Amino acid sequence: MIDWKTSRLRAQHLLFSLLLHTAWKMGSGQVHYSVLEEAKHGTFVGRIAQDLGLEVGELVTRLFRVVSKGRRDYLEVNVQNGILFVNSRIDREELCDRSPVCSIHLEVIMEKPLQVFHVEVEVKDVNDNPPVFSRTQKNLCIYESSPLDSRFPLEGASDDDVEANALLTYRLSTNEYFSLDVKTNDELSKSLSLVLKKSLDREKTSELPLLLTATDGGKPELTGTVELLIEVLDVNDNAPKFDQEVYKVQLLENTVNGTLAVRFNASDIDEGINGEIMYSFSSDTLSSVSAKFELDPITGEIRIMGQLDHEEMKLYEINVIAIDKGTPPLSGHCKVLVKVLDINDNAPEVVVTSLSLPVREDAPPGTVIALISVSDRDSGANGQVTCSLSPPGPFTLVSTFRNYYSLVLEDPVDRERVSAFELVVTARDGGTPALWTTASVSVDIGDVNDNAPTFERPVYTVFVKENNPPGCHIFTVSASDPDAQENALVSYSLVERRVGERPLSSYVSVHSESGKLYALQPLDHEELELLQFQVSARDAGFPPLSSNVSLQVFVLDENDNPPSVLLPQIGAHSSGGPVTELDPQSVAVGHVVAKIRAVDADSGYNAWLSYELLPEMGVGRNPFRVGLYTGEISTTRTLEESDGLKQVLLVLVKDHGDPPLSATATVTVSLVESGQMLKGLYNVARTGAGVGNATLVDVNVYLIIAICSVSSLLVLSLLLYVALRCSAPHQWAYGSQKPTLACSSAVGSWSYSQQQRQKVCSGDGVARNDLMAFSPNLPPCPGSEGKAEQQRVSLAPSSKMSLETIVPCLFWLLGVLL
Repeated sequence: MIDWKTSRLRAQHLLFSLLLHTAWKMGSGQVHYSVLEEAKHGTFVGRIAQDLGLEVGELVTRLFRVVSKGRRDYLEVNVQNGILFVNSRIDREELCDRSPVCSIHLEVIMEKPLQVFHVEVEVKDVNDNPPVFSRTQKNLCIYESSPLDSRFPLEGASDDDVEANALLTYRLSTNEYFSLDVKTNDELSKSLSLVLKKSLDREKTSELPLLLTATDGGKPELTGTVELLIEVLDVNDNAPKFDQEVYKVQLLENTVNGTLAVRFNASDIDEGINGEIMYSFSSDTLSSVSAKFELDPITGEIRIMGQLDHEEMKLYEINVIAIDKGTPPLSGHCKVLVKVLDINDNAPEVVVTSLSLPVREDAPPGTVIALISVSDRDSGANGQVTCSLSPPGPFTLVSTFRNYYSLVLEDPVDRERVSAFELVVTARDGGTPALWTTASVSVDIGDVNDNAPTFERPVYTVFVKENNPPGCHIFTVSASDPDAQENALVSYSLVERRVGERPLSSYVSVHSESGKLYALQPLDHEELELLQFQVSARDAGFPPLSSNVSLQVFVLDENDNPPSVLLPQIGAHSSGGPVTELDPQSVAVGHVVAKIRAVDADSGYNAWLSYELLPEMGVGRNPFRVGLYTGEISTTRTLEESDGLKQVLLVLVKDHGDPPLSATATVTVSLVESGQMLKGLYNVARTGAGVGNATLVDVNVYLIIAICSVSSLLVLSLLLYVALRCSAPHQWAYGSQKPTLACSSAVGSWSYSQQQRQKVCSGDGVARNDLMAFSPNLPPCPGSEGKAEQQRVSLAPSSKMSLETIVPCLFWLLGVLL
C-alpha cells in the first residue's frame, strides 16, 4: 500500500516538474542550457557561439563578454572556441533554496556593433543532501494501558534537495509492538505515526529502542536515521483527542500581533482531573515557529506574536500536544498548517551596471550607457515591474528582456553646455497600491578637443619705456579654453617673423605656461618705435587647436640723448669758424654775430631745446645775449674799447626732459679796431666734457694778402661791388639732414626734431629768429624730408657798401682762388 502511494506521488511530481520545465523553457531567453549542480570546473555546458549564430573568430575582436546577475561567475565562455563551461562550484540549494526551478540568467554582450543576447542555464538538482532529522534521538513515553492501534506522531526528516531527490520513504526497525504509518496530505508533507500493534507490558518490557530510517528517491539513495527510545508507563488509559488531525489556516503577512489564528477543541472521555487538558507546542517545534505564534495552554488559542513575512516563510507547520492531568497524563496530537498570503509590501529593487562611462561628447546616438535589471520579491501582480527614466533628455530606456533594460544615448551631447547628467530610474510594481524604487545614475560627459583657445581681445596695445632692463616683464597674454584637462591646457609661443634684419625672438620672448611676455634686450625708441607681432595659444588636445592674438608694442621715448651741437662747416679760415670783418664803432644793438645749431635724438619735450648764455668769469656787463629757443647770439649794447679784443662766450644748450640733459658750446669773438676784422669761432663741448679754445689767427696777415690781391683784381672787385649793390640781401645755409620721428608722449603723438648745420656769414637784412616745430598731439607723420631752414645774420647797420664790407668778401674770394 505504501509503495503504491509512493509511486503515485513520484509520478505526480515528475508530471508537475515536466509541465513546469516546459512552460519555463517556452518563456525563457534566446538559448537554454542545463547543467548539474556540483559539476566540476571546466564541465561542458554548450556551444554558445554556435547556438547564438556568432562567428568564433569574431569573439575577441568584437569584445565578447558575459554578464551574470549574481556576485559570482559560475559560468564562463572560452573565447577561443565559443564553448560555455562551468567556472566555479554551483550549489543549487544555495542558489535557489528549494525552488522547483533554478536557473542562471546570462547576458551575452557583443560590441562593435553592440548586440545583447539572453541565455538561461538551468541548474539540475543532484542528490547531494541526505535526509536529516531534527534530533538524533527521541524519547517517547507510552502508557502500558494504551489501546491497540494507538497512534504516536513522529517528526519527519527534511531534505534540501528537490523533486525525486527529496521524496522520502521511511522504514522502522523490526519489532513486535509498533508499526510505522505514513500519510501524505495535500500540502505534500508527510505525517508519521507509530501505531501500537501489540499491548505493552511495562513489567515485561519497560523500554523499547527503535530505529527510524528515512531514504530519499535519489540515485544513489541517501538515508538519515533517528533513534526512538520508547519508555512504557503504567498510567492513563484515555488520551485527549482533537476534533481534527490537521488544522489549515490562511493569514495575510501584514496580520497584526494578537490576531487569533486557530482555537483547538480537544476532548478527554475521562472524568475529573484526568479529563482536564493542557495545550502545548511539541518539543520538536522550531524556534522560528515559537517566535511567531503563541499558544494559550488553557484555552488552546494560537495567536500571532511576530511579524509574518511571505517572502521569508510561506508555510508554517505547527505540532500541538493536548495533555490531560491524569497520573500518568495522556496526550493527544494535531498539526496546524498556517499559509502566509502575500501582500505588496516589497518595493522593486534596481541594479545598474555601468558599461560606457563617462560618455564622450562625440559618442553617436544609440550608444549603450548602462544595463539595468529590476526585481521584486513579491508574487503575482505585486512582483511585475515596469521602469521609467527622468528627467527627459538625451537618454532613453530600452527594454531588452523581461526585467532587463538598456540605458541608451538618444541625442548628441555637449560637455561645454552640460558636463554631467543626473538620471533617475523609477521601477514601479503592479500592486495596489503600487510601490516604487528609484536609482540615480550619474552620467559624466567625457571631453573631446572641440574648442580652440580664445583671447579676450583680437589686438592688445602695449606701451613700454625704452632702455628697459633685459628680461623685464612687459605684458601678459591669457587665453581660455572651455574644454577640460589636457584639452584645456594652453601653451603660448611667438609667431616668428623678422623685424628688420633680426628675428623677432631676439627682441621678445613668451613664457609657454603663464603667457608672460619679456623684453630680451633694452629697447631703443630711436631705433624701434613700434614692434608688431603675434602670439599663438595652443592647447594640448589631440589634434591640438590654436588661435593667434596680435600685439602692438609702442616704445616710449625717454630723455636718454643729450643735445648735440652742430659744428660749422669749414669755411675760408683754417680754424673752421666763421670770419667776419667788423668795425666796432658801427655795430648796432641787436645785431646777430653767430647762431648756435643743436639737435636732440629724442622726441617731444625731450628734444625741445633752449639756449642759455652762461655768465662771464670776468668783471663787466656782457655785450652779448643768446635767443632762448633760436640760439642766435646778438649784441645787447654798443661795443666799446673797454670790452677788450676777445670775448669768450659759453652757451648752455638744454632739453626739456626729466631730468634735463645739456651740452655746452664755446664761441670766441675777437674785436679789432677799424680796418681790422672780427673773428667768431665755435668750440663745442657736451656736458661733462672739457671746452676747447680755438686758436686765434692774426688777421693782419690775411689783410696784407687781401690788399695785395686787390690790385690785381680791381676790375673784378668793381663788378662784384655793382652786383652786391643790385642784389637782394644774401643768405647762406646748408641743407639739413632728414628729420627724426620721435614720440612725444605715451598717447602716441609725434613731432619733428630738425638736425641741421648752419654756416653764418655777414650780409644785409634784418636778423630773424630760428623756429622749432613742436606738435605734441599730432598724428604719425609720413617719412618725408624736411626742408632746409635758411638763416640770415646781418652785421652792417646800413645798406651802403664800404671797405669794411668788401674786405671780408675779397677775403672769401681769395680763399676760393687759393
